[in-house]
Amino acid sequence: MQNTYICCFTGHRDIHRDHIARLPELLNTLLEDLYSKGVKTFRAGGAMGFDTMAALAVLRLREAHPDVRLELCLPCHDQTKYWSLYNKMVYAKILRKCDDARYASEKFTTSCMFERNRMLVDGSHLCVAYYDGNGSGTGYTYSYAQKKGVKIKNLYTILENDA
Repeated sequence: MQNTYICCFTGHRDIHRDHIARLPELLNTLLEDLYSKGVKTFRAGGAMGFDTMAALAVLRLREAHPDVRLELCLPCHDQTKYWSLYNKMVYAKILRKCDDARYASEKFTTSCMFERNRMLVDGSHLCVAYYDGNGSGTGYTYSYAQKKGVKIKNLYTILENDA
């Protein structure tokens, strides 16, 4: 892989309880491997759950490799309006430390989440997913990545097969 390769993330808000202990280590190992193969730019969507876990993992990777970039593709400026204080604080930390943040819309619309999901995938070469096969925004993004010919690595499937 060249250093122009971009990796995006998509995943569920809720992590399966059988996966919660193993997923961070799997993600960290994968990011180190991707970095060694030339991936330096990572895109996250700013949602709770897997998106947050992935963004924090990229920020940890950047501590060891300062040339790593975290780009946030966000649905709207008021995305966190109904979130808990804790989740808002974690989101604000990620937003402060990211290298770039792009918004699909100023305010929430019925389509801004889908626009954000397409922003994540468009231009990406790899999509790291945590997708259990059930319909959701993650399912939409996963299908969109498939249609665009983006390679997908599904960590949910890996964890299920290792169980």
